[in-house]
Amino acid sequence: MPLVRVSLRRGKPSTYLQAIGESVHQAMVATINVPPEDRFQVITQHPPEELVCDRQYLGIHRSPDAIVVQITLNSGRTVEMKRALYKAIAENLSKNPGLRKEDVLVNLVEVAKENWSFGNGQMSYPP
Repeated sequence: MPLVRVSLRRGKPSTYLQAIGESVHQAMVATINVPPEDRFQVITQHPPEELVCDRQYLGIHRSPDAIVVQITLNSGRTVEMKRALYKAIAENLSKNPGLRKEDVLVNLVEVAKENWSFGNGQMSYPP
């Protein structure tokens, strides 16, 4: 049920984008109980002036390759699960496609289950 949005600078090949999608998905499966077949992702490339990531915020030195990963998901994951997710995403992305861990910004947006419709104009998880 999570919806993953990834924003990065324009110019990366499709293999790089696929590696990002796979790395983020595998981290969610491993840490926050997302089923392997539950995959919804939007990966968008932007010109440099349309993707602004502070190069020094909180003392973390980001490069121009910094990416933003925003995950909308149901409320209810523990703090420990979220920590494990952040770590797994950064580690997976450092392995493939080779991003620096400092260049991975992750934001979780938690919503109530009734805020999803996966098709047919119907509430997917009625209260």
